[in-house]
Amino acid sequence: MLVQESTVFYKAIGSEISVFQQINALKMPLLIKGPTGTGKSRFVEFMAQEVGKKLITVSCHEETSATDLIGRFIIKGAETIWIDGPLSIAVKKGYILYLDEIAEARPDVIVAIHSLTDHRRELFIDKLGETIKAHENFLLVASFNPGYQKGFKELKPSTRQRFVALSFDYPQPKIEAEILINETGIATDIAQKLVNIASKIRNLTELGLTETVSTRLLVDAAKLINNGLPKRLSVHVAIVEPLTDELETIQALKDLCDLMI
Repeated sequence: MLVQESTVFYKAIGSEISVFQQINALKMPLLIKGPTGTGKSRFVEFMAQEVGKKLITVSCHEETSATDLIGRFIIKGAETIWIDGPLSIAVKKGYILYLDEIAEARPDVIVAIHSLTDHRRELFIDKLGETIKAHENFLLVASFNPGYQKGFKELKPSTRQRFVALSFDYPQPKIEAEILINETGIATDIAQKLVNIASKIRNLTELGLTETVSTRLLVDAAKLINNGLPKRLSVHVAIVEPLTDELETIQALKDLCDLMI
């Protein structure tokens, strides 16, 4: 669980800021869809900052359960006490709860949030036999990657339709270069070369990569370059190697990148 309070930079690539502001005003649940590294989490952090709300982020995985979110009894000394989970805390205090990669979580998580995603806006805690009305400022935001393990971990249509949804994708080259410059202070010409590399690899669909080059990987490469690591080596370790373990594909990508930077 991460409570976000620091200042963050975000570059808008569409109407997502105005949509979020309306979502916040109307207290509607929001689902953000998009590939890894397209700025979904950064956007939520930025908007929490903009609307002046505390943010609790939960990175969901296959073991994330409703109990993890709602809370549990623990033994402390000679007594048993109840400890609220991040969902209960956000509901009671009016925070933004961000469920990152919600499709990874166990099915009981979806069941737990159902009554928070409709007109009821309430949380039932079965272990306490209590129903909590959400604070007027509470906001539920979730994200997932529709392309990851497609057909295996997907959100049901009935769940999707409980949310207003935004689709994220990789920024246009000019905007992506601007993001790199703002994030890392990298020189403009190098930022443009990194973006060109990303665009080239993203179009190589014949490689069959599970994930392609994210803006996050470009930021990592730029940071390494700025810190003195040779440009080609930075690209190899920050962009190419994280993409695949296939040796032939790695070598082909390295050769391609060496020609471009």
